[in-house]
Amino acid sequence: MELTLIPEVLSPGIALFLLACSTLTSMITASLGAGGGLLLLVLMASWLPPTAIIPVHGMIQMGSNAGRMVLTWKHIDWKVIAAFAPGVVAGAGIGAWLLVNLPEHLWQLAIALFVLYLCWGPALPKAAFGRLGVFLASGLTSFISLFVGATGPLVAAFIKQIHRDRFATVATFATTMTLQHLPKALVFGFAGFVFADWLVFILAMVAFGFAGTWLGLHVLRSMGNRWFTLVFNVMLTTLALRLLWQAGITAGWWSAPF
Repeated sequence: MELTLIPEVLSPGIALFLLACSTLTSMITASLGAGGGLLLLVLMASWLPPTAIIPVHGMIQMGSNAGRMVLTWKHIDWKVIAAFAPGVVAGAGIGAWLLVNLPEHLWQLAIALFVLYLCWGPALPKAAFGRLGVFLASGLTSFISLFVGATGPLVAAFIKQIHRDRFATVATFATTMTLQHLPKALVFGFAGFVFADWLVFILAMVAFGFAGTWLGLHVLRSMGNRWFTLVFNVMLTTLALRLLWQAGITAGWWSAPF
């Protein structure tokens, strides 16, 4: 197996730019709770081949979230994780079995509207955050993640409804996303994607992301829970509005500005 430092489809300049973006986006997620993963996905989509975007982004996000999970270990809500993990297996298993082309704009629209509801609408009933509710949310988002790679805001908004403490939110969200991205290695590997061509680049992106996480957690410590909740909601709302806009472009309701 031959490993290359920079994938052939990327120039050295673009590779360095994406490494810097990995640091910045990880810092955003660690300090503001969410947003970095979707921003990195948008940036990578500008230069990576379409077939590589979701698997490569998934492995980078798995590593980045794993680093954030390690640094916030003491704040993880393990009861939520215990209910979330089986849903990941079920959702990814069904997705791997189907592996179909879903209408992307419908998922984008559904995710965006539900994120907006979770941020600004009335609270969901407590039963929604029990073991069954967490399992169902995990299974659905894990299934969608294999096809659109943009479920982070939805999971983050769901976790936010459970926790008011900023560290518990960031730590538990990082753990859920680590679990959700893990099956992508198996699913896309069996589907024929050659991860070896991207392995060194992925590891470098994870390392730069870990540095961003460390910086972002220092910013997080300077925030109060109330300020964090406001910024978190604004960040998720911005991401949801972007998904709505993207859904319109994908569906052909309007055209991109450039």
